Amino acid sequence: MIDPDAECRRLAGFARPSAASSAGFWWLDEFGRPDPAEPVHTWITARMTHVFALAHLRGDLEGEEAASLAAHGIRALRGALRDDELGGWFASVSGEGEPVNTLKEAYAHAFVVLAASSGVAAGVPDADGLLDEALAVMLEHFLDDSGRVVDSLERDLRSGEGYRGANSSMHTVEAFLAAGDVTGDAVWHQRALAIAEHLIHGVARSHGYDLPEHFGTDWSPRLDYNADRPGDPFRPYGCTPGHLLEWSRLLLHLDASVPEPPSWLVEDARALFDRAVEVGWSADGETGFVYTTSWDGTPVTRLRLHWVVAEALAAAGALHTRTGEAVYDEWRLRFEAYVETYLIDPDLGSWHHELDEHNRPSHVIWHGKPDVYHAYQALLLARMPLAPVLSVQLG
Repeated sequence: MIDPDAECRRLAGFARPSAASSAGFWWLDEFGRPDPAEPVHTWITARMTHVFALAHLRGDLEGEEAASLAAHGIRALRGALRDDELGGWFASVSGEGEPVNTLKEAYAHAFVVLAASSGVAAGVPDADGLLDEALAVMLEHFLDDSGRVVDSLERDLRSGEGYRGANSSMHTVEAFLAAGDVTGDAVWHQRALAIAEHLIHGVARSHGYDLPEHFGTDWSPRLDYNADRPGDPFRPYGCTPGHLLEWSRLLLHLDASVPEPPSWLVEDARALFDRAVEVGWSADGETGFVYTTSWDGTPVTRLRLHWVVAEALAAAGALHTRTGEAVYDEWRLRFEAYVETYLIDPDLGSWHHELDEHNRPSHVIWHGKPDVYHAYQALLLARMPLAPVLSVQLG
């Protein structure tokens, strides 16, 4: 059985060296060393800022180290990663702070909102200004007239690719839940609910809960998208069971956050979890979740990614908290046993980010151990109340 407090301390300790650049947090290799082959990514910097804000609130590192690391992240997000000229945040910069990828991505911007929200809850200097700015950018540029997420834009924030995605929408829901709790403005919860209602109660439900991940600008599903790149780390072909699990949990947070929540939130949360387990868990005869499946439910990419099991653990815990049904706690224990057996790296630290179909360490989709966001917060989410968000509860 995993001791979540000890494991969170271990994960936070592993991630400390990622703050080696004033531009933000580095991608880490297998040994927990900054990887010079990677730029400084906004999404990693924001996720690690969020984690260190939580670590500060929990006292996971000695003295004020976690507070200092969270402050480092806020400074980077207000500094090198921010586009002072045109607004918003670059996708990535060099270790010296020079832009590497000037694309403006909803995925990364959602994590800026999450990082700023956690920073505000943790009392990190200047986090409140960052949150105000990030929410304004999201509202003006990354939500369309229907309140749906615009996936990516060019540097000028005026043009973008003809693509919409469920992944960036999902993390926008996560970010808006946090923003609503931290600011006390329930409109962010309502915006999150509208995104979830469209993609889950509308699109996913009409596809038997095999949620399409990729869409045109009119939100028509593109079911063959990336069929020639089935193992893409962000836009894989087919259904992604891990995202079904992540959405399942987010629906339960919404259920606990909005007044008079619609009954479909819990109904769809159950259905998403059931479908993810049905098509993803040990679907190829080996223990663990496959990464993706085709539209008939058969495995496509059989690699096991750590974030999928982390989200399974959190979703099972959330369903048990909401329903009290023992079956979900049994699933939580099963997933936790898998983490302990296969994912935790007792020698080099953190969790293996990828395993092959036989549960051996692999590096086909992900190399190294980029960040600890999924692992760290899953251990907490599986055991804590569904609302408010972690940073507010811990604060």
